[in-house]
Formats: sequence, structure tokens, C-alpha cells
Amino acid sequence: METAQKNYIFDFDSTLTSVEALDVLAEITLANNPKKEEIINEIQEITNLGVDGEISFTESLEKRIKLLNAHQSNLEELIEKLRQQLSSSIESNKEFFEKFSDDIYVVSCGFKEFIDPIVKDYNIPSNRVYANTFLFDEDGYIIGFDEENPLSQHNGKIQCLKDMNLDGEIQVIGDGYSDYVTRKAGVADKFFAFTENVEREKAVKKADHVTPNLDEFLFVNDLPRNISYPKNRIKILLLENIHSDAFDRLADDGFSVEILSHSLSEDDLIEKIKDIHVLGIRSKTQVTPKVIKAAKKLLTIGAFCIGTKQIDLETCKEHGIVVFNAPYSNTRSVVELAIGEIIMLMRSVFPRSTEIHNGQWQKTAKGSREVRGKKLGIVGYGNIGKQLSVLAEAMGMNVYYYDIEDRLALGNAQKCSSLEELLSISDVVSLHVDDNAANRNFFGKAQFDQMKDGALLINLARGFVVDIDALKVALESKKVAGAAIDVYPQEPRANGAFETPLQGLNNVILTPHVGGSTEEAQRDIADFVPNKIMAYVNSGNTVDAVNFPNIRLPRQTNAHRFLHIHKNVPGIMAKVNKVLAKYELNVTGQYLSTDSKVGYVIVDVDKEYNKKVTSALKKIENTIKFRILY
Repeated sequence: METAQKNYIFDFDSTLTSVEALDVLAEITLANNPKKEEIINEIQEITNLGVDGEISFTESLEKRIKLLNAHQSNLEELIEKLRQQLSSSIESNKEFFEKFSDDIYVVSCGFKEFIDPIVKDYNIPSNRVYANTFLFDEDGYIIGFDEENPLSQHNGKIQCLKDMNLDGEIQVIGDGYSDYVTRKAGVADKFFAFTENVEREKAVKKADHVTPNLDEFLFVNDLPRNISYPKNRIKILLLENIHSDAFDRLADDGFSVEILSHSLSEDDLIEKIKDIHVLGIRSKTQVTPKVIKAAKKLLTIGAFCIGTKQIDLETCKEHGIVVFNAPYSNTRSVVELAIGEIIMLMRSVFPRSTEIHNGQWQKTAKGSREVRGKKLGIVGYGNIGKQLSVLAEAMGMNVYYYDIEDRLALGNAQKCSSLEELLSISDVVSLHVDDNAANRNFFGKAQFDQMKDGALLINLARGFVVDIDALKVALESKKVAGAAIDVYPQEPRANGAFETPLQGLNNVILTPHVGGSTEEAQRDIADFVPNKIMAYVNSGNTVDAVNFPNIRLPRQTNAHRFLHIHKNVPGIMAKVNKVLAKYELNVTGQYLSTDSKVGYVIVDVDKEYNKKVTSALKKIENTIKFRILY
């Protein structure tokens, strides 16, 4: 059965290019004009009025050309600038234009003088470009346009398409009034509103389909494209007031992103996650086995924090869901708070401040000490513990540390052979252990008894690490002279009322889990985690994943990339390669990495292949997830 003929009619300005060409020409011709900005703004306003159909196109064109004062010699520079400002999804899908050049036309109210050289690079010859032409005076200045050309008139594209008399279905891809009226007039069968560069409300309302990029248009028409699944169809949900930079980065890359300021309960998340491909959370959202089983489309989770205990990592792995976190981004913020709290506790700043707030003046040196020369004991010598070690030593503290792993000391820090040894000598104990479940109530009565009398405790690690009731007893008995607590065994999911047994105690600083909550840290996290998400979704890279084998491969050109996640049982790679051999695929790159439970393989194959191969790869026994990337 023959496929019906289709004709693809592309607009030029703000569709094939990301700009309006006459606006760019204005930047060139008015470079030295003292009223440059004023005139350019006027030209852009006239452009928009014409594009939206508020004034006739002929009037719009006449007014802009008069303001431009352009010369023929300016066109060469304009062409070079336009070549550098092609729409990104147009550039990345050059193969479509080359393969389907016989079906592609450019119909524009712009000018052939600059359109022809640009689209020639995309295998579109001049005879398939329908556009206006300039009129020049004897000195080469642009003084007008060919008024006999239908495209110079209001609704000129309608007449142009009628005159072209094309056979088959006509699809118009554009961004403005002159494009969508072709559908209304019946000379086009479908109008696609192209919104990659500019989104015009009227065009969107009139569209048969809104296409945020060319990938979407090609996907809808089942045409060859750079990526198998348009990014705008990949839905990302960001919870818990994640920094807006993360939204911007992911949205700018073409994904559909929704951001909520709060966490969701298990039931609400189960309902919400059914159509979500990427989930971004912080520490309060619980990603349970029930949530994971409901997340049929979920590819990856980004934890915009250090800890991942709120995510069932093993169940994610079993379902082929890759998890990333931000192990370094807020390190400095946590360390600075620890340093500040050490000083405040040593100087009894908090009690003195409270007294002043209550109208009392109690100037005294009693219980107020310098940190210089004091012994800081760091429990957990990881990223945060090490940086705290460096800054504390710079202030003159003597640093000791204890870690269950063999960690190299920084500076003059000294390793203790046991926790008991560290507690017995430290004036300040700062906890920086991880969220391993084995650390629950790791620090309780026995540890407080081993501390020096009058020592201080800092906990910016995990709430369940410290036995809060035992700490309260130690504080009330003055065994512990002060504490700074930022994390708690149970924390509310949203801001509001909160109670802890430590409220009201003297020389106790209580903060609501803000150790990493600085603008700088949240910006860094909003940069780091989205980069990992995009590297996985766009290229299949799993470097720095917390629950998955780590793979990184450079992106290939003229190739397809398959991602195959499977249970780690013998013989899977042999089965994968048997399928590839059966369908005679030329493998240009292949990499496999496994852990105890799953295997993850990336396969790059030549661009041309039998589509049945993808079905065969999905059917391999013990396959968890299969995805065609591009």
C-alpha cells in the first residue's frame, strides 16, 4: 500500500532560524546610529504586529524597510549571522532535510536574498523557496520590495500555496498569523505551531499540533529524527521547593518540567508519578516500593541533597531506575554552619542573646572560651568531615577524627583508633556519619558518658543518629555543656509546628535541617543533579549513580544507541549479540557494566537497521528496561 504524498511547508523567520532576519539586519545597519535601540524596538514592535495579524503584512514590511536604511553589502554579514542562529532542533535534524528534500518547501514573507543561501545548506534549492525579493536603488540601498509578489501582500501565503498547486497533504510549520491562516483558508491540511523560539498565543490556539521543536514534528509524522523520543514528551516532576535553576536548566534542554513547593504523601505520589519519567526530590519525599511499582515510565530519580535513605534504592535498581544525588554540592555550607555553631557554643552566644531578648543584661566571661587550642573530634571523616578538619585547624583547633574506614588525614589532623579514644579527649564532638540504618541511635548514653565533662556536641548529620532523650539528660546534668542540633529523628514534611524534648534548654542551638540550605549550595545542587539527569536521559551515562553500574560513552554521530538494563544472570550479552548478529547490525561501540544484581549495556549501531531488532532485544529473558536513545 502506497503512503500518501506529504508536503512540508516551513516558515523561515523564528522557525528555521531562531530570530527575525530583519531584526538582525537592523542590528547591522544601525550599529553606529545613536538612536539604535529606539529604532530597533520600533522595528520589533512592527514585526510583532504583522506576525500577529494586527496590521497588514504589506504595511509591516514597508515600515520596517524604511527604518532599516540597509545596503546590499549588509546582506553578506546578515547571512553569516543567520547561519549561526539556526533553530537548534533544525540543525540537529539536518538528515531529515537531506532525505526528504523533494517534499520540503520554504514559504516565507522574508526575502530570497538571505533565505536561499541559508536553506541551500539543507538541500533546499532556490526553486523550492517562495519568498519576497528586495528592490535596490542604483547605489545598492534597499528601497522596497517586489509588490507583484503575492507574499508581499496581506494573507500572501494563502495565495502562494494556491498557486503552487501541490498534490497530496500539505503541512505548514510556522510560528505566526501568516502560517495559521493557511489552515483556516483550507489551503493547508494541518498547521503545526513551532514554539522553540517564540510562542505566540494566537498561533498556539489555532494549531492542529503544538511542536516545541522539530523532533516533536518528526515524531508525530514518524519521520527520521535525531532522537527517538522528543524531549518535550519526557515529563519531569520536581518536589520540595527545589531551586528554580534546576527547573530552568531542564526546561531549557527541552523537557516538560513541573515544580511543586512541597513533598507528596505516598498515595498522592503514586497517583502523580504514573506519567512521570524523571522525579526530583529532597529529603522529605519517601520513594517507597509501592511508589516505584506505580512508576511505569520512571527512568531516573534525582535526590537534590546528599542522603538517599528516603529512596528504596534496591527496588529502584530492580525496576531499572537510576538514582543520582548531590554528594558534594552543600559540603561547604554544612561546614560553615558547624564552624559558626562551635564558636557560638564556646562563647555561650545563644544564652547571652536570649537574655538580651528577654530584657536582661548579663555581661560575663564565665563559660565563654576561645576555640583556639581546643580539641575538635570529628566522627566520620568523609567529604564534610575533611573540610571541617581543614577550616577548624585554620582557626587554631587541634583536630582528631574517627572513621570506620581507613581515611587519610588532612593537615595535622590525628586519627583515633576508637570512638572511645576520640570522645575522651575532645572539647567538641561533631558528627558527620552517613545515613546507614546501622547508625540508628549510634550516639546514646554510653557515648555521652565517655565524653569529657563540659564538652559540646554538634549534629548536622542524621536525626536518627543521636538518642535525643539521652542527650537531654546529658545536657540537664551538665555532662554536656551545650549542643547544636540541625536534624531530628522525625521531621515534618512541611513548615509549621514542631516539638522536640530539647526545646528550652540552656546553650542549645536548634535549627530546622538547614545545614545545606544556603543559596549557594542550592544553586550548586540545582546545577549538579540536573547535569547527571540530562547525561543519563540524553546519552545513557550513569557516572555517579548511587545504585547502578557506572558507564560513560561519548555521543556517536550517524549511529543509533540502545540502552539495555537486565538482571545480572549469565549469558545476557551473548543473547544481545546474537540478536544483533541475526539482524546484521554493525556495532560501532559497546560497553557493559554489572553489579551483583543488574547489568547495564550501551550498544551503538550503524544508523540503518531493521526495526524488528528493537522488539527482539526487549523480549530477551531477564530484560528489565530497554530504551532507544537516538
